Amino acid sequence: MKMNKVTSVEDYKIVSSFQSLRKTLLDDKFADRLEKPLAYWALPNDRRLPLAFLGRTIKDLLATPFEELSATPGIGQKKISSLVKLLSRATKDHPPAVPFGIAELNESKRQSAIEKPRRNVTSFDPSIVSEALWAQWQQTVVENGVGREKLGRLAPTLQALPTVIWHIPLDQYVHHTVAEIRQLKTHGEKRVRVVLEVFYLVHEMLSSAGTQQHLALRIVPKFIQPIENWISLALARPGIPTSDEIRDHLAVPLLNQIQIDAGPTIHELSEGRLGVTGSPQSVRQQAKRMGVTRARVYQLLEDCGRIMEVRWPEGAGWFAQLDAKFQAEATDQADLRQFRAIHELFYPGKHALSDEDLTAAIVG
Repeated sequence: MKMNKVTSVEDYKIVSSFQSLRKTLLDDKFADRLEKPLAYWALPNDRRLPLAFLGRTIKDLLATPFEELSATPGIGQKKISSLVKLLSRATKDHPPAVPFGIAELNESKRQSAIEKPRRNVTSFDPSIVSEALWAQWQQTVVENGVGREKLGRLAPTLQALPTVIWHIPLDQYVHHTVAEIRQLKTHGEKRVRVVLEVFYLVHEMLSSAGTQQHLALRIVPKFIQPIENWISLALARPGIPTSDEIRDHLAVPLLNQIQIDAGPTIHELSEGRLGVTGSPQSVRQQAKRMGVTRARVYQLLEDCGRIMEVRWPEGAGWFAQLDAKFQAEATDQADLRQFRAIHELFYPGKHALSDEDLTAAIVG
């Protein structure tokens, strides 16, 4: 057996493990896994992967004598050991979650954490997404019929997602492997990370929700349901809500989502435009304060509409219902300025307000 120098006990353990795994995987129970390549069970952060074997199917590897595998150029004892670990993963009913060989990096990572300031990052780690795990997430999306949902609708934040793929449905990725997605045009590491994370979040929610035939689960951004509940109540009762109610139940939650999806600059502009914490600011005032043109301010504010178009497209209909009701019941058009300022910012249309009109609408 061609290997680096190791003890006979180590050699024996590897050979014995290979033969045991071979017997297990050749059982009819695992027939569906034999045609998959070894890479199907590899994680991006796995160390010392046997690259010469990753493209070969499990069936092919099991049909090859162990002595021949160990004699493959570039394959030493450590990579043969990795081969055995990957074959072991193939016998599991659940995809792998932890890279092997990673323990050796723990000490250096701990030291790095001491030396460098801790960054605020999400807990999602794309480095532990194997093809097997990805296939599980794809299956969840397909079986639950959520493939038409858009990436931008479900992503934790739109700041990490380029606008060109906000409206791409999950269906576009359900027939691609992770390796194929990484090869797609314009899909760099950051973009791939978001795609993987969205699928992960959908899988986690749906797989833990249980199955009740008489119930359905609606997957929407968290901020939506409270707003829709309030609008339903506002539509059902006579009269127009107070300025405080409109601010607290419409403006504030929508602005909070803008903070998540567009960041502090656009949030501050939008908040100032609506006058949530003071008098509404005109675009002229905002442009002067920021040292930019009015066109640039308008351009930034337009992001609010684009965000809601993908996050809450149904919101346009809800706002239209409120507008119709308020229009029919308002005794003074001035009572509608505040609501229409919010309407125009998040769902631009025919109710545009001039800077002069907006300045007259004191919110808060």
